[in-house]
Amino acid sequence: MPNCKDSNGDTWEIYQSGSQWRWRRTASNGRIVGASAESYVNRSDCVDNARRNGMKCNPT
Repeated sequence: MPNCKDSNGDTWEIYQSGSQWRWRRTASNGRIVGASAESYVNRSDCVDNARRNGMKCNPT
């Protein structure tokens, strides 16, 4: 599962659910603090949406 960690300690995960892509933001305490409201056909569209929602790191 591609993920990255921001300087504030939050982890961003870009993952596939079926054939669609989604993202999830997890705080350093392990709680999910954000997630995509919709799924995306293209991984790049999902990453772009995560960046619009605060992701500053680059997922692998």
